[in-house]
Amino acid sequence: MNGRFFQTADMGVFLDELPGLYIHIPFCICKCNYCGFYSVTDRSLIPGYLKALRREMDFYGGWAASFDTLYIGGGTPSALPAAELEKLIGDISGFFTISRDAEITVEVNPADIDAGLLTALCRAGVNRINIGVQSFNDDSLSLLGRRHTALQAIIAIHRARDAGFGNIGLDLIYGLPFSPAGGECSREADRNFVKWLSTLDTAIGLNPDHLSCYQLTLEDGTPLAEQCRRGEIILTDESRQADYFLKTSQIMEESGYHHYEVSNFARPGRESRHNRKYWNHVPYLGLGPAAHSFSGRERRWNRRTVNAYIGDLASGQTPVESTEILSDEQLHLETLFLGFRTRRGVCLNTFNIRYGRDLLTEKRDVLKRLSEEGLVEICNGYLRPTRAGMAVADSLALI
Repeated sequence: MNGRFFQTADMGVFLDELPGLYIHIPFCICKCNYCGFYSVTDRSLIPGYLKALRREMDFYGGWAASFDTLYIGGGTPSALPAAELEKLIGDISGFFTISRDAEITVEVNPADIDAGLLTALCRAGVNRINIGVQSFNDDSLSLLGRRHTALQAIIAIHRARDAGFGNIGLDLIYGLPFSPAGGECSREADRNFVKWLSTLDTAIGLNPDHLSCYQLTLEDGTPLAEQCRRGEIILTDESRQADYFLKTSQIMEESGYHHYEVSNFARPGRESRHNRKYWNHVPYLGLGPAAHSFSGRERRWNRRTVNAYIGDLASGQTPVESTEILSDEQLHLETLFLGFRTRRGVCLNTFNIRYGRDLLTEKRDVLKRLSEEGLVEICNGYLRPTRAGMAVADSLALI
């Protein structure tokens, strides 16, 4: 691997894009009621984890000649002491070559944003922060188990902007469940929809560069999933979920944001360079417990507990839980699945070169039907979903 091109040797394909580097910080001050991502609240494990992480970085130091995105996610990276987070980012550059024009992102909780954290991130060279707001409604924040208020989130965003961050992303969640005890279900669903539109309006008014708007999914074992199982709350039905998606897309695009992926909107030129690597099948290296890596055909993932991760690296072993080698069929299905999640879609010529499949010929009848239904279109050599198509993106991949 050398130069500007990253070679996926097992595919024989050169991608004119460098790989991305992801670091998982598996710590939170407290667990949110909806979260299924791996994290723990025992922060006494932080020193041992950071030591193990540096060992893993040392092991993978030659994985790629250079990276042009670094994404530190979690968990809650801002749960680390600011000085430790700053030192970690500095140490990463000692193990890996991070390009001078790299996008360097850190996820932060609004409750953690203060002068000390912002100063540390600036000194470390972070040029993009992603703030986990989720809602600007205090009742919704309480339901989700967030540890900040709407006012704290607004203040945090202003502080980040005042500190000099010119690339700020916000995470929001829509389609929250509601209590059947509140009255007629349809009326409660309407109230939730109004709350969401208010949150969206507040977010747009704060002028972030990027907005991720995720539909709530209930993960097994989470408090919200258990409440739903017991009938204490009701999840938004599919029809209303479609209303959320389509209305959100319309409002965001009318406000000057490009709906470039199912859940993501950006000002021109502010798309997440790192996350685009996942959707475009570009290789990436993931470090930390439960982190995934992809090298073109092989995918692997690490052990899902901090203690096992620390133990493996302390004994000189890599903390890999398992690996899989993707077949050509799996790769082409993933390319469709990921491509249909993006407004850009699937490049027909590239797909044909990589997989020897002419989609326009092979899938002529089904594509004609999907086009007539207003779900897909062909534009500049790309087969891409319409706004309505993005609402059912996962099913489009089954063509």
